[in-house]
Amino acid sequence: MLVGEYCNREVVVVEKQSSISDAARIMREHHVGDVVVVRIEGGKQYPVGILTDRDIALEIVATGTDPEGISVADAMSFELVTVFDDDDLMHVIELMRDKGIRRIPVIDRDEALLGILTVDDLLDLLSEIFVDIVHLVDSQRRREAYRRP
Repeated sequence: MLVGEYCNREVVVVEKQSSISDAARIMREHHVGDVVVVRIEGGKQYPVGILTDRDIALEIVATGTDPEGISVADAMSFELVTVFDDDDLMHVIELMRDKGIRRIPVIDRDEALLGILTVDDLLDLLSEIFVDIVHLVDSQRRREAYRRP
């Protein structure tokens, strides 16, 4: 299972010079809890950081700082962890666990942004797997009942 098969390809992005208020509005408009901060070069987006709703709440709002005067570059997480689209999904889950992160941008071999993998995406995937397993068990029972009435 490769990350590129399961990541969300619709990534909400902002550039570093955007204001925190603009980033928050974009998060609200797209109903997401984060934006990937990118630099745009040659028509491609390259991730340079990530900004979460938690960053805004704890670092800006809770300290009483005016969000209009703060740029995304001032508040984003700089220790960005990324993975390649052909990385093994289980390895990426372990990496997310070890780093304590809930979202991880997915890049191609040129390091351009392709998608994002979130804990929510993983929960959706696991729920689909569990449903398939339940259907497997149920079909096995039905088959046995048919063969051995």
